[in-house]
Amino acid sequence: MLKSVEDISSTKKRLKIEVPAEAIESEIKKGLGEAQKKARIPGFRPGKAPMHLIEKKFGKDIEADVLEKIIPEFYLKAVKEADVTPVSRPVVEDSFDFKRNEPLSMTVAVEVRPKVENLNYEGVTVKGVSVEVKDDEIDTVLNRLAEEKATYESADEAVNQGDLVTIDYTVREAGEDNTVARDVVLKVGSGPYPQEFFDGLAGKKKDEEFTVEASFPEDSQSPFAGKRPKFEIKIKDIKRRSLPAIDDELAKDLGFENIGLLKDKVRENILSSKNREAERARQREILDKLIESHSFDVPESLLNAEIGGIISEIRAAGKDERTDEAIKEELMPHAEKSVKASILLELIGEKEGITVSDDDVKEELLDMAQKYYVSPDNIIKYYMAKDGSLEGLKHSVFEKKVLNFLLNKAKIEKGE
Repeated sequence: MLKSVEDISSTKKRLKIEVPAEAIESEIKKGLGEAQKKARIPGFRPGKAPMHLIEKKFGKDIEADVLEKIIPEFYLKAVKEADVTPVSRPVVEDSFDFKRNEPLSMTVAVEVRPKVENLNYEGVTVKGVSVEVKDDEIDTVLNRLAEEKATYESADEAVNQGDLVTIDYTVREAGEDNTVARDVVLKVGSGPYPQEFFDGLAGKKKDEEFTVEASFPEDSQSPFAGKRPKFEIKIKDIKRRSLPAIDDELAKDLGFENIGLLKDKVRENILSSKNREAERARQREILDKLIESHSFDVPESLLNAEIGGIISEIRAAGKDERTDEAIKEELMPHAEKSVKASILLELIGEKEGITVSDDDVKEELLDMAQKYYVSPDNIIKYYMAKDGSLEGLKHSVFEKKVLNFLLNKAKIEKGE
């Protein structure tokens, strides 16, 4: 049972807990009774060994098992009595000596979710966004679709940027064996060759033979890194990208009867995407206003977990060479805002009785699978590898439901 609660800070509490002797003793006797039924001790029939022998042989192990079971139970009861929500594992501050038939007292420190006074989220005013689809946006998508259907066809013209060329070359280096390469296919302007090399190809035609000299950077992914070799080259083939016309044939190739229906679908998809982004913008505005209007401290463990997660993603991407401390300093305001938003959403969701059902999780899995072109099983494996459970996914669905609730409650004023 809870004996007292002490405020270490607004987000950290010290709980003094006492486990009654009779509660512990009852569990120990139950354990000893079970052990007596199962024990096989020489000289006694099964289940008939004297209790003092059972206690001598199994007592310490049973006591340890009972404490391992009963301490968390009374800790959770104490947390409920204290009306706090832990956000980190409790830390036992004082060592304790367990003695039979005596109450067990312990003191734990634990970080808790902060109390937010005067939680107000009704009728937050946000700007409405006018959404429209312009013709040039549709044209951009159609051009991209045409590029995806592009093919490379043999050309008799001179080499241009972006062409696929097939070449033979020989590099003669003093004191070294000649480097000979046959049927090398490369895209002019791409790959481990400097622009100087491609400039030497420009304007040349099929079957033409010539020499190109080019300097390769030290960090180049090429056997010629740090050198300036002279290539004796023969062009064997030139292929140029051919884009299909944006017409009914392209539409049919993409599964539509005509170009008009394809344009309608493109317009629909762009409009849907813009509406989703407009909704996310309104949700961000709601969260920003809620954070501004509610002042509270952030638990250190949640803040460190948020920053640690972001740093792990940065390290996995390998795109930032700064120290963790430098990154942490830059991320701190963003991480603090993110944790505050999460706490507010949690409090509002609990107050409004918002829950996540199995059907909600299944729907989210299907949506994510369609969005990322993977199977729902792969989404599940990702969360299991990341969190060890689907709790992270469920929490994400919970926050989405709370944000939709807030958006439905918001006052939308006309905006651009």
